[in-house]
Amino acid sequence: MDLAADGITATTDADRAKLLIVDDDPEVRIVVAEFLEGFGYEVVQATNGREALDLLPRHPDLRMIISDIRMPDMSGIELVDIATQRQRDLKVILISGYFVAQKIGRRFLGKPFRMRELEAAVRAELGA
Repeated sequence: MDLAADGITATTDADRAKLLIVDDDPEVRIVVAEFLEGFGYEVVQATNGREALDLLPRHPDLRMIISDIRMPDMSGIELVDIATQRQRDLKVILISGYFVAQKIGRRFLGKPFRMRELEAAVRAELGA
């Protein structure tokens, strides 16, 4: 993938942020993580909400959670509600391949999404 041809530039060390990617689908999680690492973000991965919550205390410098909504045991919505209670400054992007009928009150990307949409959403949330 030629990111420069898409008009996308990598982050600098000054704005490097640590992001947590949570998705029970390993293919989606790994592709998203590798893409964001390519932009200079530091990425931590979790396969479900419980694992993500266990990782929070070990990564106090975490700036954002990008989570799938539909996962076994704990939804992404439940995860980010708990995580943002524990760490109020966390930014959130929720993703899902399913129609979301309820109002979620957070930035949302429907799968499949373009990687440039994800990068724009990450930059917008971190800048907010």
